[in-house]
Amino acid sequence: MDYSESKVIQAFQLYTKLARDGVLGVDSVQLYNADDDIRALLDLFSYEVDCVIIKTSEQLFFVPKTRLSPFHVSNDWIKKNYLRSGATNGDIYLLYFCTLILFGSFYDSYQSHEPTRQFLSLEDWVHSIQDRIDQLKSHDIDELKELEKEFSYNWTVIIEKWDDMDDIKETAKRQSGNTISRLSFIDTVRRFLKDQDLIQDIGNNEVTLTEKAMTIIQRFFMEVEFNKGIFEFIYGFEKENEDAGYQ
Repeated sequence: MDYSESKVIQAFQLYTKLARDGVLGVDSVQLYNADDDIRALLDLFSYEVDCVIIKTSEQLFFVPKTRLSPFHVSNDWIKKNYLRSGATNGDIYLLYFCTLILFGSFYDSYQSHEPTRQFLSLEDWVHSIQDRIDQLKSHDIDELKELEKEFSYNWTVIIEKWDDMDDIKETAKRQSGNTISRLSFIDTVRRFLKDQDLIQDIGNNEVTLTEKAMTIIQRFFMEVEFNKGIFEFIYGFEKENEDAGYQ
């Protein structure tokens, strides 16, 4: 399709702001909705750098789609800005896992379209993670290794990292004078997600999802094509237990 020079320039100006800041305001949302050419060009520019544009009612967000995108947040950047000195990729895996559990806690199934709860306390978040960890432990080691290949998640390292941060043990590891506890790690994940505009603090150690997060979850995490069945695996055992008459 041929586009006028003025439309290409206008779309590229919007794209550069979006690539720089990661977000555009309500005026840009209205233009994106109303102008087919601007929308097509913005989507095309984003596609060329392995990104997608996520639209909410008041904002446009620029989100990397794959690790190949030059805008993808690297593991090293997360370690430097959020994790303790000496953090490994295992800590990154656990951060991602905790994020998945947070997202899943707001929905009643891995294919829900709307959240079924309004907020989540940090304590309930920790308990939910523990439930998932216990479920992972129910698999024997050989089965877990096969599941690691299937889902590209290092489940054994995630289990080890979580168990090493036992809040109950008096022998909890210490780094720079700070106890590496589960609640403190969750607080680190909370800060990361808040900075990415995926959750909001609402007081009383409770968080809620942002519109950006809900849009991303609906568009990607609830689609098996993108999540590779990860939610179904993590939460599927609950459905099986319910069908068998367990609570």
